[in-house]
Amino acid sequence: MALKVCKFGGTSMADGHTMTKVKKIVESDPDRRFVVVSAPGKRFSGDTKVTDLLYKCYAELMEHGDCKRAFADVRKRFEGIVRELNLNYDMTPVLDQTERRMDEERSEDFTASRGEYLAAVVMAQLLGAQFIDAEDVIFFDENGVFDDKKSYSAIASAVEGVKLAVFPGFYGRGADGKIKTFSRGGSDISGAIVARAVGASVYENWTDVSGFLACDPRIVDSPKRIKSLSYKELRELSYMGANVLHSESIFPVRKANIPIVIKNTFRPEDEGTSILPIAQYKPSGNIVTGIAGKKNFTVIFIEKSHMNSEVGFVRKVLSVLERYGVSVEHIPSGIDTMSVVIDSASVDNFKLEQILESIKAEVEPDFMRVSENIALIATVGHGMSSSVGTSARLFKALADAGVNVKMIDQGSSELNIIVAVKNEDMEKCIAAIYREFFGNN
Repeated sequence: MALKVCKFGGTSMADGHTMTKVKKIVESDPDRRFVVVSAPGKRFSGDTKVTDLLYKCYAELMEHGDCKRAFADVRKRFEGIVRELNLNYDMTPVLDQTERRMDEERSEDFTASRGEYLAAVVMAQLLGAQFIDAEDVIFFDENGVFDDKKSYSAIASAVEGVKLAVFPGFYGRGADGKIKTFSRGGSDISGAIVARAVGASVYENWTDVSGFLACDPRIVDSPKRIKSLSYKELRELSYMGANVLHSESIFPVRKANIPIVIKNTFRPEDEGTSILPIAQYKPSGNIVTGIAGKKNFTVIFIEKSHMNSEVGFVRKVLSVLERYGVSVEHIPSGIDTMSVVIDSASVDNFKLEQILESIKAEVEPDFMRVSENIALIATVGHGMSSSVGTSARLFKALADAGVNVKMIDQGSSELNIIVAVKNEDMEKCIAAIYREFFGNN
């Protein structure tokens, strides 16, 4: 028998109207037995997400010792949702207890997590389902790392004999007994954890788009929908800015070979996008699966004669970045050259100057140059490795579009080709690659 875990994002939980759609979706398929929810998102342009309201609560709590004024907006939001749903349920005691506990805990993680908690309480009432608090079943160890064995066991025990249950996403409990959150958007991770723990046959991720598109629709009008992609393709596209699904969320289900389906709460009849283990994945026939880009990188170019024969050269450069707490995105290299790509947000001008001076002291390069305001564009697809001339087509398309490529980095798996261009050329670059491999629709 099939078993589905469904995660619903913030837009799906935004108000009573959208929650009613969620109820219909869950009840339309008896295999949908376990539901994971985000905090309510924006109802309209200019609205404020509940999680952002809660961060305001924390700021007020730190300044005044309580969050009564800021929490009034959270209270109003959830009382409104219950009214819209015509639920015979009094939220007041739950909201009172939540505000009281926020004041007592004085914790940013605890405060931020209450949007998911309250949304799950309401959704459980709406569905007539059992509410299972994430703090009772999802755990982190003393280093703040997700404790998979303890969590999977606790979730499996909690759902035993349960027909329908609702979990809040985004948080669990740390080794110190206090609430700890995943990174922002972490409800996707929570959903994948539940799917892995209960042995789901499918993990459905419900959002406000009908799956992944071949590129950003703000750059290309009506880009083609991706019917299916592999876990690896998802990871590459998500990292580079295709934000339909939190890139870290694939790991729990990936290890168990559980397929993910991206679906649209507002168009549930749409097929969506399937994300599959490589054993189940069948390429669409298109060479390229998708294109994604991300701005604001800094590239440190280093040149030194006989670099390749100098043992430990790369390690010395990377140890400097490690010392300054800066992670490396890519390292394209030649015999006597290497480029280190870092996120510009991780270095201000002063830190960058310190890093450059430290690299000079460590490896004594012949020449060093820094390029800022760089965008990276990834062209991703399993079909690229078996197709002759893919790179030639891509770079001809960029040349014809007048895009100057600053750097090229092809993954060893031949799953992707990454090019670096100026920030202002990113949109033109993506559009040119899309036209070459997908046509003009």
